[in-house]
Amino acid sequence: MSVDTSVVETQFYELSDAQLPFQLRSGESLPEVQVAYETWGELNADKSNAILLNHALSGSHHVRGYNAAIPGIGDLWQEEMHQGWWEEYMGPGKAIDTDKYFVICPNYLGGCYGTTGPRSINPETKKPYGSSFPQLSVADQADLQAILVKSFFGITQLHAAIGPSVGGLITLTLATRHPELVRVVLPIASGFKTTVLNRLILFEQILAIENDPHFNGGDYYEGEFPDYGLALARMISHKTFVHLDAIEKRARSEVKQDTDRLKWYNVKDPFQSYMLYQGKKFVKRFDANTYLRIIDMWSRYDAKEEADAETSKELFAGSKQAGQKFLVFSIDSDFCFYPEEQAELVGELKEGDVETIHITVHSDKGHDSFLLEPHLYGPHISYILNS
Repeated sequence: MSVDTSVVETQFYELSDAQLPFQLRSGESLPEVQVAYETWGELNADKSNAILLNHALSGSHHVRGYNAAIPGIGDLWQEEMHQGWWEEYMGPGKAIDTDKYFVICPNYLGGCYGTTGPRSINPETKKPYGSSFPQLSVADQADLQAILVKSFFGITQLHAAIGPSVGGLITLTLATRHPELVRVVLPIASGFKTTVLNRLILFEQILAIENDPHFNGGDYYEGEFPDYGLALARMISHKTFVHLDAIEKRARSEVKQDTDRLKWYNVKDPFQSYMLYQGKKFVKRFDANTYLRIIDMWSRYDAKEEADAETSKELFAGSKQAGQKFLVFSIDSDFCFYPEEQAELVGELKEGDVETIHITVHSDKGHDSFLLEPHLYGPHISYILNS
């Protein structure tokens, strides 16, 4: 893997008084909103070369280059985060060519890497929001991104919007709520409506965090953090991200035997040790309240409801009128967003008479394939961006 050692700094956009309070779909609002983001490349004179990139559930806005610290984040910005998460996809001459395109990647609302979230100080109480931070929807994320793109950058149409995993849900909703804003739409290993199976898996993770004795309803910032619950939630989710064959290989080769005791149980099995290691590593770099807000947002996702549409034709009417092009990626070994979910999206797009290409990637890496195998995605991404 080639690594870009050039230094990148996180930037911040604060909504103006005219844009506040920021209204949410839940009926609640936020009195102040800050968005953390990074950019690469140069915006051209007519602002027609911009690409918006959405990160995955527990990812960040740091896609390429080296960023050693983000103001106000503290220890959450672990060393493993310093290098960008999509180095092989984006850069000069790569699939997302920064010699041609200007790329923007924001951290989600509710996030823990600089965008306003539960760890942020509530201006009314002068304490972290914690449990008082409101429920979020994917539509809220899309609407905030539209403000960032249009009001701050002055962009009237993005060349493309790209998003893997949960980022694909936001990408789809941005394209359907604001069809005039997006020309090319690339949801990768994502979905159209959260399945019952995923809702159950996400509910297990919610219960894992909320039943941690230190969770305190979400108001834990002045005491012990719910590390055990967050670690368990990550373990529940991790097995859907990584193919079981890969877990077996990693468990035997990467992680030493863990001798920790879980109350009465002594962990000896290498697979249990591997999952516990993943959970412990995750709690060092992520916030439990942020995790809850994002998986709750995911668990309630329905593309039609997010865009206030009743039918596929109504949902994609704006997409058709705007002449949008979709490139939808499936991964045949994906246990997180199963290929059937992308097939449903493609069917809905065809029903809405929207130009669509559907690519199924054959991989043994599972959901994480989009992070690990750029050669399977890059040529297709480059083609659709340059078409």
